Order: sequence, then C-alpha cells, then structure tokens
Amino acid sequence: MIPDRVTLVEVGPRDGLQNEKQPVDTAVKIDLVHRLQAAGLREIEVTSYVSPKWVPQMADNAQVMAGVYRKAGNRYSVLVPNMLGLQAALAGGDATRPDEVVVFGAASQAFSRRNINCSIEESIERFAPVVAAAREAGLKVRSAISCALGCPYQGEVTPDEVEHLVKLFKQIGVHHCGVADTIGVGTPRKVQAVMERALKHYPVQEVSGHFHDTYGQALANIYACLELGIHTFDTSVAGLGGCPYAKGATGNVATEDVVFMLQGMGIDTGIDLDALVDAGGFISGVLGRPPVSRAGKALLTKRAQVAA
Repeated sequence: MIPDRVTLVEVGPRDGLQNEKQPVDTAVKIDLVHRLQAAGLREIEVTSYVSPKWVPQMADNAQVMAGVYRKAGNRYSVLVPNMLGLQAALAGGDATRPDEVVVFGAASQAFSRRNINCSIEESIERFAPVVAAAREAGLKVRSAISCALGCPYQGEVTPDEVEHLVKLFKQIGVHHCGVADTIGVGTPRKVQAVMERALKHYPVQEVSGHFHDTYGQALANIYACLELGIHTFDTSVAGLGGCPYAKGATGNVATEDVVFMLQGMGIDTGIDLDALVDAGGFISGVLGRPPVSRAGKALLTKRAQVAA
C-alpha cells in the first residue's frame, strides 16, 4: 500500500508565520514562497484572509498573493474563515486569486464552542455558502479538520466524532478532506483509525494528514498513513509554527524531516532537499533562531563542518 510518490503541501508561509509575534516583512514572505517553489514544492498555502485585528501577521495577504510569481502547474491556496474572507481573496482578480481555499472545523464540540462560539453543526452551516461560492468561482475547496486526535478542552476525540465532521464537509461540497492532529497527541494506530473513517467518504487522493510534532509522533504518524496508501501531507519548512496549547512545544512537522525520511524510503517528492534546507535556513535567520527541523539542523551543521 505504501505509495511511491508523495505530495507535500507547504503550510509554513501561512500556518507557520501566522504564529509569529514579530512582524515579518511582505517581501520576506514572498521570497520564502519563491524559495520553496524553487526547491520543488508545488502546493503552497500562502496566506489567510482573516481579520487583521485577530491575525495582524496576515494583514498583507493581498500584497503577498500579488507579489508571488506563479509557476505553471503549481497550486497556491489561502485560508478563508468566512464569506468576507472569500470575497477578499477574489477581490483582486487574477493578481491575487488563489487556486484553492481552505475552510476549517473542529471535530471537538468543546473546541468549536470555545474558539468560534458555535457548535460544529452551526459552523458547517456558516461554511456552506462559502463553499458554494468558491466552487462557483472555479476554486478547489480543502477542509482542515482540527483536533481530530485530541482536544485541549475535552481530551479524547473519537473516530466517530471525526467521521461526523467528514460527512458534514462532504455534504456541503468540500473537495478534499484534511485531517489534523492539532495538539500532536496522536499515535500511529489511532491515526489509522481516524484516517480509515475519512477514506470511507473521500478517495485516497483527496485525503491528507496534518501532524504536529508536540510529542515527537509526527513522522511515525505519517508512516502510519503511508501504510494506508495516503500520499498527501501538510508540512512546514523549518518546523515553523508553534503549538498554542502546549507552551514551548514544537508545532507543525518540519518539511525537511519529512523529505529526508521519504527519500530514505525511496519515495519521490520532487523536492530538492538541499534547496529546501536553504529555504529553512533563510526564514530561520530572518526570525533570529535556528530551524526546528532536525534534518535541517544536521545538514546545515554538516555543511559548516565541510566548509571548515
């Protein structure tokens, strides 16, 4: 079942940088996207159209989208929390138009109520017209199911709860099902149990995993998905993005670590690891800290030793 090719969706420019408290220049964000696509990444989550009041880091969303050189065959996505976000994403015409939009919902009722002040079912009702409008505009719609393996408020989340949200997203016309371990508590067998529920409703090419490495389980969980034939994963260059529910813990699994593992397994990603490490080193330098990626740090150290 293990695939011979894997697609990585790079979420560092959006999911990673939005957690940064220090402002990141628009030119740096654009440069990062260019470096990532030069390294071979063909699916990049660039920014989000959210209120700058709540996420000031993403206030330059239109400028970033307009500044990115689009490579033929690549897919550039943005997160939209509501109809206003979708309208803003489309307002700039071809210069800022994404290829895909991401909508999100929590598998945990407690998380949904604490974060967006409504039930899961109410959140889907709000997203239904957004999905319909995005589809009418010719955009692909990807869902992000957060807290699929655990919730900071209710604790355990069952596969039944995840499948409930998968079915709701399917009913409103979402094309792709992304399953996210938001707090990083998932382990391989639990991940497989959840992914099997998603695969009941979506074909394998439209199911993906998004794993946080809070407890060091992300690579193992990706391998568990590979055993089911799943071949699309969200990753973040240099491990950008923290875990807001576990202070000091790492967040998104690092793209470099995933590529290193997959290359070692003989699985094609189309990504140049050296160029990817350069991109991770670049953004880490801008942020004033070393990459979280273990493979990235090891390869940068090896380079320094050779140079010396």
